[in-house]
Amino acid sequence: MADYLKSVVPSQLVSERGSNLIVINPGSGNVRIGLASQDVPFNIPHCIARYTNQVPKRTVQDQMLNSQITTAQHMERERAYDVVASQLKIPFLDEEVANNSLPRKMGRVDGFNPHNNRKDTAFDWTNVHEKNVKSPAAGESSVNKGSNNESGDQHDGADAKEPSSSGNSFNQFIIGEEALKISPAEPYCLRRPIRRGHLNISQHYPMQQVLEDLLVIWEWILIEKLHIPLSERNMYAAILVVPETFDNREIKEILSIVLRDLRFSSAVVHQEGLAAVFGNGLSTACVVNIGSQVTSVICVEDGVALPSTEKTLPFGGEDISRCFLWTQRHHQTWPQIRTDVLSKPIDLLMLNSLRESYCEIREGELDAVVVVHSYEADAPVGSHKTRLTALNVPPMGLFYPMLLVPDVFNDYEDMLEETWQMEFPRRSEMQDGFYPAVHAGLPMWDNYPVFANKPKKEEKVGLAEAITSSILSTGRIELQKKLFSSIQLIGGVALTGGLIPAVLPSRTSPMFVSWKGGAILGILDFGRDAWLHREDWIKNGIHIGSGRKYKDSYFLQAQAMCYINS
Repeated sequence: MADYLKSVVPSQLVSERGSNLIVINPGSGNVRIGLASQDVPFNIPHCIARYTNQVPKRTVQDQMLNSQITTAQHMERERAYDVVASQLKIPFLDEEVANNSLPRKMGRVDGFNPHNNRKDTAFDWTNVHEKNVKSPAAGESSVNKGSNNESGDQHDGADAKEPSSSGNSFNQFIIGEEALKISPAEPYCLRRPIRRGHLNISQHYPMQQVLEDLLVIWEWILIEKLHIPLSERNMYAAILVVPETFDNREIKEILSIVLRDLRFSSAVVHQEGLAAVFGNGLSTACVVNIGSQVTSVICVEDGVALPSTEKTLPFGGEDISRCFLWTQRHHQTWPQIRTDVLSKPIDLLMLNSLRESYCEIREGELDAVVVVHSYEADAPVGSHKTRLTALNVPPMGLFYPMLLVPDVFNDYEDMLEETWQMEFPRRSEMQDGFYPAVHAGLPMWDNYPVFANKPKKEEKVGLAEAITSSILSTGRIELQKKLFSSIQLIGGVALTGGLIPAVLPSRTSPMFVSWKGGAILGILDFGRDAWLHREDWIKNGIHIGSGRKYKDSYFLQAQAMCYINS
């Protein structure tokens, strides 16, 4: 084996050992799935819209989002804005320019990054109807198959048709970005199975339905994007790259989906932070993962994650987008249109695009002329050209969370305790190529000591303080020096201009570095001592003392790190 590793070409190793490994990296905003041999995964919005004939329909919202902001919170946000403004050397929130006759100092009107493709084009409403629908064969999906081009694009689709009175038919469910672009007038309920780094369990969204939605989304991607039918799934193994925020119970339920329902032959679990280090070919780093809804910090030493250094911050890119909207409305630069991120997910898509294109952290005033779109049901998309201002303020919310308005968090732990005590009937038969039935709790593994059983508490601090606290908690000066000089920024928000100079630039795309690291870990894991096999999981579970683990193996880390550093 040693001689093989010394002589093999890396591309040959990836091709030979990655062709039957599926890497799954689930997140709150997107799920990244692809073969380990691919350069980049498919990156699909992690949501599903289901047809409903209930009136009124219930749209599952982010139950942790604070939609009722108090006067005190408004005042705290305004104070945070002024603190940020003083650092960026821009006017305070309500400060008037002293002399309007003087030319206003501001950045380029066309934005900060000439290489960034502007996303001012309008989204189109999703067509939820299909004509001349034929009944699909079992095990096959009726959507048109997307191109498997390894481009990480976000083509999405729908499946299973429901007749309508107009002679057309409704798609029974729609997945991905197309689900986010469904008009509020259509009879659909949008569901997001993972929110704020946890399974999105609530009184309106029970665990049974959350797990079923996860299964349908992943099964759809495997069939329609990767073209791997259920009948061939036993020839593939799965690598789960999970957020640090997931707790023991959540990981066990997801493993059951992968092994029992999706029918992979075996699976292994790795944490995002550790996978990111491997994805960039490093051995020691402080990994800062800024996702769409959660930011996490964890230190890795010589390929081993240090659990005591983990910090979780309850905000991410979507919160910056909401702050972006608040800032423009306060400055009266936003058009007089009804933009509502809670009831119209397409508005959040637009805000995310504008934030990604125009926001940057830098001193001085930063304005841009952009096209804002209005989306109303049964009406054409409206276009509004306007000059937006203070575009460098919203991303500073990462360092001053009060600018993002603190979210009201439900007692997530209580929800899990109540839900995990319930017994759900097991699925017995497959329907239309999917496993729509429910999943049972797994009490036999409740005491297995892997990750902490209880969800980790979120920190109420900014990003700089969280990074400093994480590194200092290691307690060793030499290690602290290494970590302060190797801060690794990953996640979609890592692409924000002005953040990279403060950290170590990623060798791989920050959006996919954890996924790529998971692929590397799987390819280099020759012994597979930490892998779980489908038959063992279904029949026996994992027994303490068996030597089987589904956490990161030190020996696996050492083996892979030896190869990377050679």
